[in-house]
Parts: sequence; C-alpha cells; structure tokens
Amino acid sequence: MTELGFTCTGVRADPYAAGPTLVFRLRITASGGERVHAIALRCQLRIEPAQRAYAPDEAEGLGDLFGEPERWGSTLQPLQFAQVSVMVPGFSGEVEVELPVPCTYDMDIASAKYFDALREGEAPLLMLFSGTAFLGPGGFQVLPVPWHKEAVCRLPVAVWRETIDAHFPGCGWIRLPRGSMDALRSFRSRHALPSWEATVEALLAGAAR
Repeated sequence: MTELGFTCTGVRADPYAAGPTLVFRLRITASGGERVHAIALRCQLRIEPAQRAYAPDEAEGLGDLFGEPERWGSTLQPLQFAQVSVMVPGFSGEVEVELPVPCTYDMDIASAKYFDALREGEAPLLMLFSGTAFLGPGGFQVLPVPWHKEAVCRLPVAVWRETIDAHFPGCGWIRLPRGSMDALRSFRSRHALPSWEATVEALLAGAAR
C-alpha cells in the first residue's frame, strides 16, 4: 500500500502575482516504489496561535482576536487562514511542488489581523491535506489522501510583510458600507480633494476643530 507523506520546505513571496500571494514549497513522498500518476490535492492552512510567544506590543494588537492576555489560556484557538487546491504531476519516490496561497489585507479578516499584529519571528501554521491520488503500474488505482495527513510550517513574519508591501506599500485597508462610501465620495468631490488620503485628513482635521 502506497503511503503519502507531506513536508513544507519553505515559503516565499510571489513578486509577479496579481495580488498578494505566498508560495509554499511542498515535498511529497510516496513509499513502496509505486508510481503516482497525479494527485488532486487540497490543503487547508490553519494558524496555531498557541504555538508561539508574543511581545507586549504584539499582545496589544491581538486584543481584538483573543482578548486580554490573562484569558489566552482558553482563547488562543486556531484561526482559518486559507483553503487552496493544486494538481500534483506524476512522480516516483518524491516530488516538490509549489502551492500558491492568496493573502488578504482586509483588516476585518481574522488572519490578516493576526499577521499584522506580529512584529518579528514566525507565524505557526498547520497544513491539513486531503484529495485524491491516482497511482498504479498498470492503469489507475484511485485512493483518497487521508484526512490525518498534515505538515507543520513556520511562516516568517518578514515574508508576509514583503508579500503585502509588494502590492500595498505602507498602506492599510478599511471596509466601508456602500452608503458611507458614497457619502465619502460626495465629500471629496464637493471639496475638490485630490486623493482619499486628503479626504480622510480633511475629515480628521474638521473633527479635531
């Protein structure tokens, strides 16, 4: 019986993607010497926040997600990061493939809040695999990728920031209801303001007065 194994060997930013994208490098091994024709692989990536320590300024940034540090013994629960699929080409023994994972900088999304709060070090991730493997020396044998297959990954915070800054250097996002956005657009037009930054600064200056 062929046994599949998965290891994450690294992660990098994709500088040529249309949006912020991390590329995870996976090593897949197949025991028993039987040729694998292809794998339709699914991967769920989960943040494991209890697997690292946090500096005081990081803890402050994580308050919206986990509450006060005194409660973290019960609130540091895993967070969903992404769910992606990839078609693994045929191989014998082992193969390495790249797994592109789109990222969001929408600060209403829990994973973005988590990554943004980190200042240095690594973010602990767990990669959970499923899917279908096609193998066999003569014809196809179809086997499911067992649900218990997983791999640990440590995502460097610097790589996540590089990924985001390549598309949104020095910027952040705020999601607004359509009505609020229309009112903001009207305000900008009435005052002939050149940018959204100038619009927000004018509103803040007015509120300060």
